Order: sequence, then C-alpha cells, then structure tokens
Amino acid sequence: MANFYIDTPALRLNLKNDLMKRIVELKERNYTDRGKYDYAPIDFADAIDSYDKVLEIAGEICGDIIAPNAESVDHEAPTLHNNRVTYARGTSQNLDAMRRADLMGVTLPRVYGGLNFPITVNVMIADMISRADASFQNVWGLQDCAETLYEAGSLDQHQRYLPRISAGETMSMDLTEPDAGSDLQAVMLRASFDEKENCWRLNGVKRFITNGDSDIHLVLARSEEGTKDGRGLSMFVYDKRNGGVDVRRIENKKGIKGAPTCELVYKNAKAELVGERRLGLIKYVMSLMNGARLGIIAQSTGLSEAAYREAYAYALERRQFGKAIIEFPPVYEMLSLIRAKADASRAMLYETARFVDVYKALEDIARERQLTPEERQEMKKYSKLSDAFTPMGKGMASEFANQNTYDCIQIHGGSGYMKDYACERLTRDARITNIYEGTTQLQVIAAIRHVTTGTYLTQIRTYEQEIYCECLNPLKQRLIAMTNVYEELAGKVAEAKNTDLLDFMARRLVEAASHCVFGYLLLRDATIDEQYKTSAEVYVRYGEAEIAKIKAYIDNFKIEDLEYYKK
Repeated sequence: MANFYIDTPALRLNLKNDLMKRIVELKERNYTDRGKYDYAPIDFADAIDSYDKVLEIAGEICGDIIAPNAESVDHEAPTLHNNRVTYARGTSQNLDAMRRADLMGVTLPRVYGGLNFPITVNVMIADMISRADASFQNVWGLQDCAETLYEAGSLDQHQRYLPRISAGETMSMDLTEPDAGSDLQAVMLRASFDEKENCWRLNGVKRFITNGDSDIHLVLARSEEGTKDGRGLSMFVYDKRNGGVDVRRIENKKGIKGAPTCELVYKNAKAELVGERRLGLIKYVMSLMNGARLGIIAQSTGLSEAAYREAYAYALERRQFGKAIIEFPPVYEMLSLIRAKADASRAMLYETARFVDVYKALEDIARERQLTPEERQEMKKYSKLSDAFTPMGKGMASEFANQNTYDCIQIHGGSGYMKDYACERLTRDARITNIYEGTTQLQVIAAIRHVTTGTYLTQIRTYEQEIYCECLNPLKQRLIAMTNVYEELAGKVAEAKNTDLLDFMARRLVEAASHCVFGYLLLRDATIDEQYKTSAEVYVRYGEAEIAKIKAYIDNFKIEDLEYYKK
C-alpha cells in the first residue's frame, strides 16, 4: 500500500513550523469548538495530531486510488452527452473516496460540516493529489471556491450552500469568456434583475471553465448596464439544480485531461448576487484568483515531485554500457537539480500558505469583532507577504514543473516519449501550470512592485537573521552575497527611472529575488532535517549561476538597446 504522506517527510516537517502555533490559535478561536464537536481539538498538540491523521488518510487515498487511476483517466477523459458532463470512471472513484473521507470541505467551519483546517493543511492534500494525478487536483481543488463564498456570501447563502459543498457537491469558478481571457474587465456575460421572480438572470457564454458542469458555480457577470470596465462586474452564485446552463463542448486539451474544461451557455439562468454589486472583479475575483494561484503552486510542486520519483526510479533501473545510468554525471546532475527545484517549490508553497493562513484567519475574526491594533498590524504584514509571495511562487514553481517534467523525459530517453511511461503524461499536465490562473508574465507584473518597494529585500534580510545550523554557514554567506547582487541590480534598474526598462528587466529581477528566497527556505529546512542539506547546496549553486547570468545581462544592457526588441 502506497501512502503519499508517509513517504514525503517534508509534509510533516512543515507542520512543525513555528508559525503553525499562531495559525492554529487563530483558526480555533481559543478552542471554543471543543465543547460542540467531538472531533474539534482541545489544544495545539491535539490539532496537529488531527491534521497528521487526516493527512495520512489523504495520503493513502492518493497512493492507493488516485495514482492508480491516473493513466485510465488520461485515456478515457470526461465525455459530453445531452449538454451534461460525465467524468471518467477513475475521476468518479476519486471523488467518491474523497467524499467518504470527508475531505471535500477541509477548510470550512465545522458548523457547515467542514473540518475547519488551515489552508496550509489543505494545500498539503493538494500537493499529494497533484503528484498522484494533476488533473484530479483541478476538480477537487475547486472546492476552494467555497472560501470566497464564505468570505463574501450572506449568512443565508452560507447555510444553504456550504453544507452541500462539505458533503461533496462540486464547484467551479466561471470567469473567462471567448473575448475575455486574462483581461477580465472585458467580461460581458449579462446579469439582469428579474423583478417578477426577485432574482438575477444570467445570459451569455463562458469559455475554458474548469469542471464547468459542477453543482455550484461562482460566476463573474456584468450587472451594470452600459459599463465596459471592471466596475460594472458583480459576483453571482449559480445552482445547477435550477437549470439554465448547458455545456456546449468539452475542450480537447493537451494535458490534465481528467478535468473537463467546458464552454458554457447561460440562458436566462437563475442566480444570486454574492456580496455587493460592482465588487465582483475588484474584490471577490482577486480572492478567488489568489486561492487558485496557491493551488497551482501546489499542483506544480506535486508534478515536480512525481517527475523526480519517475526519473530516479528509471535511472536506477536502466542500464547502459554495463552500469545504471544514474552513475553517469549528466544524469545524476539532472536528478539532483530536479530534486532541489521540487524541494524549493515545496518550501515556497508552505511558506506562502502560512502567510495566507494568518491574514485570512485575522480577516475572518474581524467579521466577528474589532481587531486589536496589534492584530491589525499583523494582518497587514501577512497580507502584504501573501501578495508578494503568491505571484513569485506561482511563477517560479510552474516554470520548475515544466523544466522538471522535461528533464524527466530526457532521463527516460526515447522511452519517455512513449505513453507507456507516466513521464509523458506529466509533461503534458505540467505545460498548463505556467499559463492558467495568470501566465508567468502576468505573475511578474504582479511581483515587480514588491521588488521596487523593497518587500522582497526586507523579507530576505529577515531570513538572513534567522538561526541556521552552524554547518550551513558557508551556504548562508553565499546567500548573503547573492542578496547583495540582487539589491545592487534592483537599485541599478530603478535609478534609470525608465518604465520600459523596468518592465523589460522585471522577470530577471523577480527571478533573482526568488533564488535568494528559495535558498533561505531550503536552508531553514536543512536546519530542521539534514536530509535537505543536499538540495540546499545544489539550489544555492544553481541560484548563484542564474544571478550571475542576470547580472551580466543587466550590466551590459543600455537603455537604447530596448529599440532592438521593439522592432
């Protein structure tokens, strides 16, 4: 029996992070649920024990059910009959297993049938699922939409929808349209109020909707007649039970084939307003997208983990010239770098998730009572860090997933190009990660202001002050040198006071900051568990080389050189 939790020590390691105590304290509100629910923890140790046991169950489901189903799901794929989607058999089995284990409302409050677990624990499950089958993560992961419904919806909506989600009804977020992809301000699906029925009616088309035939949809629609920008958009909840939405087609995709990506036609569909009018894009979609991007970091990390394991197993088994190919330097170099990038992605994933957990918990408490000045300051701090780390993590981890699955095929050689090996599916599944929920280029646009305002540098210097194992001091000194180069480069680009130059160099500056952040996070992991020392060493060496390339490029670049790229 395989268990993806037990065989991945980094998951338990992240439960031991110092910030977890604060997260549990905020999430459990002084453990007030212990008298109402027999599964509510009585203290911090009990909470961590609960997470550990549930994660072990999830790990078993991933290892024994989801992973064995992955290949058949990829081949069978969902089908469309009479405008309704039928999942592949394996996907239905996966969902049934998750429902029976009560893993469909992991973060929702217990009063609505959820487990009331932190986002960090939910993300650990997403990490394991993605390693087992990245396409199923696109189905199960959309349960996170319930967070936005909980944050923005009314008490009545909470009571009617959230227990259904916890019980296993599926969700989707219906945002993009044929003429509105990354530019969501261009959304034109029309929402009009039906005075007679006292409800909203939705009309129009949505495209590229993951899990588009779900039970409960969150829909971005234009509620203000005559508007053409984001200020005319509102968020709605649509219940499939009410009818009015047909699936016109399922997209024939390169990868993640188990998750149906649908084109939807709304025909006078009954819906309810969520939150306030006009805040659909400005406020609620931002919450949805940030949660989705955290999910893509988890998906990318799981894919990188799967790529390493497939490549390592093959390199041990495959013999050429009288020895296993793992003994050849070009192969073991690739393997060590896949491992280091996977470990770095995971370290970034959980650091970001913890930041999100703290500010989200305080935000939730603020709906119950007034926060103290100290709590307001804490919420502001972690909200800013979440805003900075989410695009950095999504951009880097998704690029790493693509690189790692590519190298996994390379280690397999010609065999990796055949569908007989899982790595062929992994590389197809990984390709979407740096495209959807905002391309890497859009993540850079979101991240660059944290270069110019100093958010990244301040946090890197904070990591610099942490206590690490004395044996890691040489690596720390190299990270300090890397940080100094990053600071110099950011300053040099900023001093030019040229917006085009800043935009042109943005990706390089964000990557340079990322290598410093990832390096320190691996240093922290290696301090807790020495098995991560190798990944820390490999990654810092890799980061040094990448920053040296970035420095050489920026140092030799002149503003007038921009003209060559504009032609």
